[in-house]
Amino acid sequence: MHWIILFIAGLFEVGWAIGLKYTQGFTKLWPTVFTILSVIISMGLLGYTLKFLPVGTAYAVWTGIGAVGTAILGIILFGESKEFMRVFFIFLIVVGIVGLKVFSDV
Repeated sequence: MHWIILFIAGLFEVGWAIGLKYTQGFTKLWPTVFTILSVIISMGLLGYTLKFLPVGTAYAVWTGIGAVGTAILGIILFGESKEFMRVFFIFLIVVGIVGLKVFSDV
């Protein structure tokens, strides 16, 4: 269950990272509200999981989910590069996340 909560925290990290783009320097009200709420939820869920998971593993998985999700949405929403090598390295982050989960002693 803690891993599922950590995954959800990572999704909210994606939400606030993408939300930052839409705030236009925190000048747009609703994107700013969404972004701030996403930060609070993401950090809150991460903090909760740290009661049960090793901090290094949890933080690496959380940031990995955020990085991969944000990179993928950057490609979809903002037309960022989908060059093979870029996608390959995003895939390597996913491999690292899975490896941390599989080889975690929790």
